Amino acid sequence: MKISHMYYTEGATQSEIAKVFGVSRSLISKYLSKARELGIVEIKIHDGSNHPLVNIEARIEKKYGLREVICVPNLGNGPDLENIGEYASKYLLRILKDGQIVGVSSGTTLLSVAKQMPANLNYSSTTFVPIVGGMGDERVDIHANVLVSMFAEKLKANYKLLHAPVMADSKKDKELFMTQTSIQSIFNLAEKADIILVGIGGSPKHSTITRSELGKKYRQYFNELDAVGDICYKFIDENGSAPSNIWNDKIISFNIEKLKEIPFVIGVAAGLEKVDAIKAVLKGKLINVLITDEKTAEML
Repeated sequence: MKISHMYYTEGATQSEIAKVFGVSRSLISKYLSKARELGIVEIKIHDGSNHPLVNIEARIEKKYGLREVICVPNLGNGPDLENIGEYASKYLLRILKDGQIVGVSSGTTLLSVAKQMPANLNYSSTTFVPIVGGMGDERVDIHANVLVSMFAEKLKANYKLLHAPVMADSKKDKELFMTQTSIQSIFNLAEKADIILVGIGGSPKHSTITRSELGKKYRQYFNELDAVGDICYKFIDENGSAPSNIWNDKIISFNIEKLKEIPFVIGVAAGLEKVDAIKAVLKGKLINVLITDEKTAEML
């Protein structure tokens, strides 16, 4: 009874308990196993009726064939970016191994992930690489180049920079940009990523980039019935495809079809205005891990 209490209630390790009783750690392990056999210790795993978010996570994983879903409790009316960022940063650290390559998109949600990442960790052989170009002078703090430098500083890792705008003036200019050796090298490195971290944007009227690049002119670019959201700044339809159009043909970013080849693609997004976009991304199999909040998960 004493050994069980120390281990399960006080949190002492088996080695610490062995020292107290002057026996081997293996003998303590046997006593703990015996305590469970005799019913002195009973271990319960609470099901979704007591922890409904676990149930929601499992249902979404099964419905969309995802590796994992992390559902963040809602503490207020809207998405809590700070809380979502904390959950996402912890998940990234759980799967990250030193020496890996991590691709990073941009946006306010990913900025929150970078801000919530603990500092002074050591991943000196890890490299963070941007997978989208930059958006002019608006909200420079959410640019991919800024985010990779933030992650690298927190984790004492390496990072690369992508010196290109997110939108070229024309399809021809975009194609010219993509032939540049410095830009090609960044996207070639991103294709070797072990992990990619992406945000998911809503429809054009809810999009940060359309306001930045086009202002109110976005209606000239989109039929909103076709564009339900964006990933890597490519607008996608309800099936998760990014058709050739006047917008997508000018965007300088990672080829979203290649996301399907990356071992871990973590989508971090929440908000009722993003539900259709998240559904499209999931239908298109563009991510295999989703981190969202409770209200968004219920809609999914």
